[in-house]
Amino acid sequence: MATAYVEINPTATIGTVDPMIYGHFLESNFFGNIEGGVFDEGSPLALDSDGPTDGLRTDVIATCRELGLPIVRWPGGNFASAYHWKDGIGPRAHRPRRLELAWHGTESNRFGTDEFLAWCDQVRTEPYLVNSARDIDEAIHWLEYTNSTADTAYARLRAQHGHPQPYDVRYWGIGNEVYGDWQVGHRSAERYAQDAREHATFLRAVDPRLRLIGVGNEREDWVEPLLRQAGNLLDYVSVHFYGASTHLFHGAADFDDVVAQSIYVEERLEATARMVESLAAQAGVERPISLAMDEWNMRHLEPTSWPEPEAGPDGGIADRHTENANDEFRVNRWSPRTLADALFYAGVFHALHRLSGLPVAPRMANTVNLINANALIAVRDSGLARSATYHVWDLYQNHLGPTVLDVTVESPARRRAIRQGDNRLPDGGFATRGGVVPALDVIATRSESLIQLAVINRHGEQNIDTRLRLAGGELPNHAHVREIRAADVLASNSVTAPNVVTLVDRGRVDLESGTYEFPAHSITALSFDVS
Repeated sequence: MATAYVEINPTATIGTVDPMIYGHFLESNFFGNIEGGVFDEGSPLALDSDGPTDGLRTDVIATCRELGLPIVRWPGGNFASAYHWKDGIGPRAHRPRRLELAWHGTESNRFGTDEFLAWCDQVRTEPYLVNSARDIDEAIHWLEYTNSTADTAYARLRAQHGHPQPYDVRYWGIGNEVYGDWQVGHRSAERYAQDAREHATFLRAVDPRLRLIGVGNEREDWVEPLLRQAGNLLDYVSVHFYGASTHLFHGAADFDDVVAQSIYVEERLEATARMVESLAAQAGVERPISLAMDEWNMRHLEPTSWPEPEAGPDGGIADRHTENANDEFRVNRWSPRTLADALFYAGVFHALHRLSGLPVAPRMANTVNLINANALIAVRDSGLARSATYHVWDLYQNHLGPTVLDVTVESPARRRAIRQGDNRLPDGGFATRGGVVPALDVIATRSESLIQLAVINRHGEQNIDTRLRLAGGELPNHAHVREIRAADVLASNSVTAPNVVTLVDRGRVDLESGTYEFPAHSITALSFDVS
């Protein structure tokens, strides 16, 4: 059995975690996020009402409340770039059906602003709206509709639609991935910086309390003009990261590549944070700036020669023949989250904890997606399943403290090529970088008299016996233990088998000689009362 050593320093604080890092994302017309997900008109599981809550799935509402959602981003994503919010208000029967240019379908507009904000109220979350940043008047009118207290046309229209009081939406995104030629409204860095400045200026004129997110990325030539022109008007600069898994055709052999990608995310986040800090200083930005990783996920890739995946009734992929694999890949949007994904997600949360003390820290993160399409919750006609990654949110959001402590770790490690997310080479392979992958990834947090230790064992086969110590003191010889694990690294949950991967509360566990054996491919949280 491998061995390791962990020492927690209870007086050395790294930073404070913002609860917005546990945020979420919904995109309209996207693989069951909305229709067939949070919104399912005619379903026996949906609300039947006369207002905007009509058609909202009650099981989804209950499950989201149970987890707790700090913030949810909508309507996209790519969808936001061509969206006109006025199409989605008023009586549903009169709303226009439109061609949808992001995902090449049609949009019914039966779920719009009032439905989303009613859903946010039902699940008790903070809404984060994204406008296209293509029309300043459209953006101002949308904000007037949601937030204005004045006696104006759009505030009166909101009242006519059943909501006399303002919605008070604080978080607004100014465009989505405008740097990409796949976006409606793609433009140059200088042009977007000018547009962002104009939008931010006049949105703040309508409501000065807003928290505004500007489109960023990892490129200095994009972020520099944005900060130079709009930095003193923004609260966040966005950045997006996607990992890549090939387990659908390589099986468990892909496990190590999946779980190591959180190291790549951490390196890129830190590099981006330090770049933004430097460029903000050069631009004379005095307003505090944070990063918003408002899209991130692990993509499940498969050969394009396979039949297109479809949603299976049990929460995963419908049956099909998968033969004759080629070397071109696409994303399978219906592939359920696995235990390997859960370890990757936990590693990203560890990165967000360790980076929480940076001058420009990642203080918001929104995973793609909350419902269906590689999401925390798979929703089908008969019910729903909490995915393996749902339990990662539960563990980190609801059972760790906000104060991040310094921790020293000596762990078995391996040098290997680390996949650089879903970044492809010209030959179709993945970009990699050599690096060291520790078997144990560890963070420590504190909340009042409790110290929590969160440990990922990335090793696919070996348990790791670990000596635990508290610098300058003694840890109790017992801890409250919660654990996520399963026998198979590719284990996943379904509607009919909902607890294959789950969060197990083991209660009080005695630590013989101050040691704990962390199981292979697991996530464990130990809580110590040091009062």
